[in-house]
Amino acid sequence: MMASMLSRRSFIASSAAAALLSQMSRALAHPAADAETATRPNQDGRNAGVIDVSKSPYAKLKTVPVSAVVIQEGFWSQRRKANLESSIPSMQAELVAHGRMDNFLRLEGKSTAPQIGPVFADSDIYKWTEAVGWALQSGNQPALKETTAAMIREVVATQEPSGYLNTYYVGDRKPLRMQYDTQTTGHELYCIGHLLQGAIAYYRSTGDETLLDAGIRFVDDFLLPNYGPGPNQMGIVAGHPEIEMALIELYRTTGNQRYVDLAGYILHGDPRIPLHPQQTVYMFCGVPFTSRTHLEGHAVRCMYACCGATDYYLETGDPAYLQTLNTLWDDLAAHQMYVTGGVGARETGEAFGDPYELPNARAYGESCAAIGNMMWNWRMLAATGDARFTDVVERALYNGINSGMSLDGKTYCYRNPLAFDPNGNSQDRHAPEGRIRNPWYDTTCCPPNLERTFASLPGYFYSTSDDGVYVHLYDNSDLSWRLHDGNGLKIRQETRYPWNGDVKLTIAPATPGEFTVFVRIPGWSTQQSVKVNGASVAGAQPGSYLPIRRRWSAGDAIELSFDMPTQALRANPAVSEDRGRVAFQRGPCVFCMEQLDQPDADTSINLNDYTASLGAPTSARYDPDLLDGVMVLDHAGVIVRPTVDRGLYFPLSESEHTQETDTRLKLIPYYAWANRAPSAMQVWIPYRQA
Repeated sequence: MMASMLSRRSFIASSAAAALLSQMSRALAHPAADAETATRPNQDGRNAGVIDVSKSPYAKLKTVPVSAVVIQEGFWSQRRKANLESSIPSMQAELVAHGRMDNFLRLEGKSTAPQIGPVFADSDIYKWTEAVGWALQSGNQPALKETTAAMIREVVATQEPSGYLNTYYVGDRKPLRMQYDTQTTGHELYCIGHLLQGAIAYYRSTGDETLLDAGIRFVDDFLLPNYGPGPNQMGIVAGHPEIEMALIELYRTTGNQRYVDLAGYILHGDPRIPLHPQQTVYMFCGVPFTSRTHLEGHAVRCMYACCGATDYYLETGDPAYLQTLNTLWDDLAAHQMYVTGGVGARETGEAFGDPYELPNARAYGESCAAIGNMMWNWRMLAATGDARFTDVVERALYNGINSGMSLDGKTYCYRNPLAFDPNGNSQDRHAPEGRIRNPWYDTTCCPPNLERTFASLPGYFYSTSDDGVYVHLYDNSDLSWRLHDGNGLKIRQETRYPWNGDVKLTIAPATPGEFTVFVRIPGWSTQQSVKVNGASVAGAQPGSYLPIRRRWSAGDAIELSFDMPTQALRANPAVSEDRGRVAFQRGPCVFCMEQLDQPDADTSINLNDYTASLGAPTSARYDPDLLDGVMVLDHAGVIVRPTVDRGLYFPLSESEHTQETDTRLKLIPYYAWANRAPSAMQVWIPYRQA
């Protein structure tokens, strides 16, 4: 009867899901862990990328280790230097000063300080540890390694014999552990997920299994025996998705299939846990992931859930997951993403809004959400090899993520709006005194998240496939890795990207051989040329990879040239706040106006009084002395100001009585705003035809 009520396709899909869930249930209902079957990491996992898809059967592209790419002097080297020399050490001092380590020391009897910070405070330590793990892959840092190893020893010393490890749910709060209400709000699984990711990154760089062993014990001894589909197990819900991708990365590191099964069970949702519809929307979990049709709820939770679901697809090949992921990505690209690659329109719930709801001054655009967007698109790229995902990785990285950390590496943005008035009321509720950049937030998820992103950045430049090597991002760098047939491969990049679109790739296989170099043609490029050893190569299309297959020998060179005219972008008319406005983009960088840069600006002139004259040329010049060296745009404009105060409303028939003054608009890259004196800023600028 049920079959007759469903379409054949729906019935088959539901039957397949039921069969898969039944298989998961059998695998999870009888966990066993003892000294002889204890999970151990694979030694070959040391040479793994940011995600280890080297053995993932449904990954079209395989990642390259962070250690295999050296970023030389150029655009990203400055940001990574600030990250290593300023951000990571200063954040460690902030974590200690704000009691994050006291939470662990108290449980060892080494501190009398009370528990400090929110329920997810432990995760701050773990994300910072992950940043250190990736940083150590780019070079030996003995003092940093010693400091981190000491912190790890203090963390694991608090682990209980049961495997449980969390400094918040102890003492009087112990009865609340993993209760259903706690699972939805308490971040226990979120914390252990970040522990696992930090432990894996640290293990890959150092070989130290201390923290990884603690994470495995939590999962093997506490989680798997007690939570899952079995009759003697409690239900499980992520609350804040993170555990799903962590479990799958743990599987990739150890080979224990039960971790994938548990991640799949969590992604499917546990019907035994009573949840309101508002909870499943906000948490973006608790119901089958494959039932999702659009992005909604808390933006970071949503992005992390999509990451975990993509990881699950990469290991299982479940077509329902890939179909859902593509549907959600279409919603992202068509309705929900800022021009900066940021996501999350609403401060309330730090959430996605309705389609085309993309306010500027009220934009939330949390740094963690932009990072989640990049992480998801990186996984979708691994699954498909499709350059549309790389375009989003680049857009988010250069703009909505890069803006999150100050140029000196000492302060951070929690939210990244597209318009800002330092005297207005659209301030960051997490920030003291309303400052947009701060060295510390009590909800300090974004700073270490930014640090782990910049530290792991070399791992995003290349991938390999059965056919050859993919070049994703452009900057001065050296790759030293190997093709799938074992042949060693070196690639040197020489460029002034993103300020200039010329890139030279020098290819040097250890042994001459035939393979394909897939070079990315950015979606923003309107004219491009590709040459190999001086001979033109046809077929380059924006937003795609150009495959160049030939017999390669050491010294062969690919020369890429992407035009970089300044583009004035308009938003879909449904984005109400951007009607009659334009945003300027040059190459991968989105630009903005800061009031202090305008030659005739004073405190009485609002940035909204500036109008760009479309049709007028835009000049671009590199200023090495401004904001650590940036490209600056100069464009003709007009200051339009009322000469008569007509009140709040007046008849359409009456003239507006305005005064117009010709001016020049000066724009800087969006990522560099708020690095000087407080100043108003806007990305979307009113325009009129010149």
